[in-house]
Amino acid sequence: MISSRTLPSSPSKERILFILGVSTFVIFLTNLAVIAGTDYRDGIELLTIPQSLKHFGQHSKLTIHEDKDGLSYSGERAEGHPISQLVEKAAAEFKQYQDSRSKTFVEAIGKYRKKYGRHPPPGFDKWYRFARERNVYNIDDFDQIWDDLRPFWSIPPLELRKLVKGMLKEDSEKSGLAGITIEYGNIEVTGGNWRTDEFVKMLKVFVKELPNMQIAMNKLDQPRVIVEWERLQEHLEIEEKSRNIDKPATNGFSRNRELDECMSLPTAGWFDASGNPYMGLASKACPPDSYARNNMTMDPAAAEAKYKFPNSGGLISNFNISSDLCTVGPAIQDLHGMLLAPATIVATKKLVPVFSECKVNVNNDILFPANMYYSDDPRYTYNSESDIPWDDKRAIAFWRGITSGGHQTLDTWRRLHRHRFVQLANSTDLDNTKTRLTLPTLNSTVVPPAYAETKNWDPSLFSEKYTDVGFHELAWCIPDSKCGWLRSFLKEVNATALTDQFINKYLPDIDGHSFSGRWHSWLRSRSLGIKATIFREWHDSRLFAWQHFVPMDNRFDDFYSIITYFTGLGSREGGDGVYIPAHDSTGKRLAGQGREWAAKVLRKEDIEVYMFRLMLEYARLLDDRREMIGYGVNGKRVKEEEEKAKWVWPH
Repeated sequence: MISSRTLPSSPSKERILFILGVSTFVIFLTNLAVIAGTDYRDGIELLTIPQSLKHFGQHSKLTIHEDKDGLSYSGERAEGHPISQLVEKAAAEFKQYQDSRSKTFVEAIGKYRKKYGRHPPPGFDKWYRFARERNVYNIDDFDQIWDDLRPFWSIPPLELRKLVKGMLKEDSEKSGLAGITIEYGNIEVTGGNWRTDEFVKMLKVFVKELPNMQIAMNKLDQPRVIVEWERLQEHLEIEEKSRNIDKPATNGFSRNRELDECMSLPTAGWFDASGNPYMGLASKACPPDSYARNNMTMDPAAAEAKYKFPNSGGLISNFNISSDLCTVGPAIQDLHGMLLAPATIVATKKLVPVFSECKVNVNNDILFPANMYYSDDPRYTYNSESDIPWDDKRAIAFWRGITSGGHQTLDTWRRLHRHRFVQLANSTDLDNTKTRLTLPTLNSTVVPPAYAETKNWDPSLFSEKYTDVGFHELAWCIPDSKCGWLRSFLKEVNATALTDQFINKYLPDIDGHSFSGRWHSWLRSRSLGIKATIFREWHDSRLFAWQHFVPMDNRFDDFYSIITYFTGLGSREGGDGVYIPAHDSTGKRLAGQGREWAAKVLRKEDIEVYMFRLMLEYARLLDDRREMIGYGVNGKRVKEEEEKAKWVWPH
């Protein structure tokens, strides 16, 4: 926590000489910047202050600017804004993540066995070589696969194969599933669409290393499987009791994995819940002591405290919990389209292995990398040639989209998440609207200033200058599919191609019917991504909020606290007490960190490595001898290869 102290009233001679020296240096840089045409402030972001001038506890580096009022302190270490503290905390957590990764095959095997209580799957050595050849950054970061597949260890392999085959026997149009069959290195698709096309492209890279199997793939936007909490605990208990790394294991899959055609096949028990409030299903998948199960008796503030930074204008301190429906569900159940009036929910409460591109935290679908992240569709694919440097971008929060996200009716449209965001960020829709905002306190004797929250700030004038948000198409209304009635409330704005959106510094990313396929492009760009979502994806564990992107609450009540931090608000001479210094260089740094990191861990190669590992783990689940197969040796041969090849992990 950054401490605050009062500046001494009578500075010593040494302090005065130091300040004059800094002032001279700043003036010199200013003149130099004028000649070079650059902003001197980015060049002196952090200046070391002598020990005798440390008015800020343990922090010795400050941003020093000179204005007509004399020296002022700002920047993430000195200025005290909650976002600055969150950024600093995220940097420390990210460093710990970087330092903890395995550096050798032997380390990776040991970490796998310690974390999961099992041997790695058969073919783990081949997968490791595959990953090394593709320069994967963190060989351990595949916990999502384990979390997704773990409950299925409670179901015998034969029963699992029957479940998959039974689902694929159903009418594909009614079930919303496609079938992918792998036989001796060949792939056959039934009931496919564009999603299966990209899925097959991923598989073809390594399919020759896979045993025969069948996969049920979700073709719908929304996730499918939602097992009630008590039942799921039974599955997890069975899995945990079956762990054993003392048994010898064979590094290979069984050959005979066929099913007798005369066997009766179970059904998945699909039911249609489209248009119905989703929390009715989701709450039953939450623990008995959760807010979702006790929201009538528990204090809402206690739930918010789990993921919000205190007294900060609604800023998120824990991005993972901010999308946990067991914690936030009751607060946003009428504020998000999928929770309020989902477009296509075809679900089951039975634990069945269905592969989906996204899910909410209470779903039991098996995640795979979304097809849009692997395809070359120009609507979703980043092209660096269309981007521009940060300093040339507009200081605008920009968003374009269509009216997806849930059933739009006269009674529901104002509560759908995209519609709410468009209204919140448009000055023409903000008459008499008040919102939360993080502002410095009026105690001018404290350096850095303390910050507090107001809930009565009028954002209309700020929005007019710093936001450009709107729907470029109104569609999918009920009962009028052309949305004639909606046009009396909302107006369409100009459509903007993906590549043209990068002229803006701040790019919010908002859920549609499900996850947003533009997210990887936002992260790869030189702009700063701002993410609000209830959905989980395959890459979540490798992205750090406040380090690679800015998290935003699904209520959007922190939107203006976020944007005003980066753009600044008011002026020191304004006289109304509303002044926040700009943190443009911090935004530039976060955007750069996100871009650099995405280039390391969100490549097509990373998707292929994830898919290969997922398929090996899934194939073992379906194997009748799964308790006796796996990579059970010490990895000496691969270790010798590493030492001979002098493999080096990426930095």
